[in-house]
Amino acid sequence: MSDPTTADLTPQRGVVTVFSDIWCSFAHIAVHRLHETRARLGLEEQVSFDLRAFPLELLNDAPSPRPGTDSEVARMASLEPSAGWQLWQAKDWLYPSTTLPALEAVLAAKAQSLNASEQLDLGLRRAFWAESRCISHRKVILDVAADTGAVDVDALAEALDDGRARRALSDQAALAKSDRVDCSPHLFLPDGSDHPNPGIDVDWEGAYGIGWPVIAADDPKVYEDILLRAATE
Repeated sequence: MSDPTTADLTPQRGVVTVFSDIWCSFAHIAVHRLHETRARLGLEEQVSFDLRAFPLELLNDAPSPRPGTDSEVARMASLEPSAGWQLWQAKDWLYPSTTLPALEAVLAAKAQSLNASEQLDLGLRRAFWAESRCISHRKVILDVAADTGAVDVDALAEALDDGRARRALSDQAALAKSDRVDCSPHLFLPDGSDHPNPGIDVDWEGAYGIGWPVIAADDPKVYEDILLRAATE
């Protein structure tokens, strides 16, 4: 078996590879900005997003703590309100204990098309951050898939049942643990460049889950350059 950490991370022209976790508020902003900027520039037919997993729970050997995501909502929402945010509103026991099924579903949807995967990924991020839905639950994942209008739900359910994307998820987790992928989100472009957490310079006040993110700088315009380069390089 080949070593997944040696995989070529440079996509073909017209593709941006995005390593991220759905639990990550910085990735929620990045994915939202990618979609919004692509639409504004009229590049929907020229640029696609290849979503890859950066599963934080496997890197940290623990589920993502709810106090951590709660502490990020207000600060990150002030950077990009239109991405969709709210403090968790559902019952406490419905808070997702894992994002691995959701990440696997996004990878499985790529067998249909990159667009199907993109739309499912975007829908799952909004389901978690803006709608307080338990994205670790199979029915929620399939309901979100149906809401996209872009995913063949029966085919996705079959893929989840037989676990055909689980190997890809494991391989991408191995890559995430290597020094080739720095964080969630981390973008890779056809020109060979890579961009961890594009445009945002962040520090942290206090321990994770106790303190809060401190944003030193935020430049959303970097996404214009990223997308234009992906379309032309």
